[in-house]
Amino acid sequence: MKPLLRLALLCAILLGALLLSVHLGAVRLSLAEIADAVRGRGDPTTVAIVQRLRLPRSAQAALVGGALAAAGAVFQALLRNPLAEPYILGVSGGAAVGAVGAMVFLGAAAAPVVVPAAAFAGAVLAVVLVFRIAASVGRALDTRVLLLAGVVMGAFFNACILLALVFADTESFRSAIFWMMGSFAGATWTGVGALALYFLPGLLLLLALARSLNLLAVGEETAAHLGNRVEHTKILAYGTASLLVAAAVATSGVIGFVGLII
Repeated sequence: MKPLLRLALLCAILLGALLLSVHLGAVRLSLAEIADAVRGRGDPTTVAIVQRLRLPRSAQAALVGGALAAAGAVFQALLRNPLAEPYILGVSGGAAVGAVGAMVFLGAAAAPVVVPAAAFAGAVLAVVLVFRIAASVGRALDTRVLLLAGVVMGAFFNACILLALVFADTESFRSAIFWMMGSFAGATWTGVGALALYFLPGLLLLLALARSLNLLAVGEETAAHLGNRVEHTKILAYGTASLLVAAAVATSGVIGFVGLII
């Protein structure tokens, strides 16, 4: 199948899935009702269901899926491992520490405002720590060192989460567990917009790096002989993919499996 035809087919499947997600639910909506609701016409209840609930959730799910898929493909190319997934550098653990810490020590009531910011900060901090640990042994971008650093930080973050949950009250404990499961139930247009600010530039940059990443997937020496700036490409790719994962986790919690199957 030609690449353009494949791309068109995938876009059609995505649009069909988005439309189906708006159509299905406790209240089944026809195509005419959906079209009217998008334009703000028709029954106020239907308009609220479409504009405030289903559309934000569908849009956020699409963006999170795209971010994790792109990041997963990048990590698989950089690590030359088809089983690599977006959370391999401890990003999800760092985000979970930030989110759970905010819920436990600031209260579940602060969740809508504080938790996404705390989760994003924790995810970014995790990436920084992983690269600092790798750099401390003089091989910051070595695949094996990064993997080991990610495993170490992941174990440390899991311990921090368990320690924080010891001090949680019933409401905060329930909120923390629900957040770590991952969900789009609390999606808002504000969250969708914030995620899009990271997703669109990040995706464009990764697409620009696609040829270089394909060469790296073959081998670093081969890529260097073919004129690829290996270290520069790896820094950009690791940083961009990690930020995409951080933004996705901050808005929706830990959504598993998507980045692994790409």
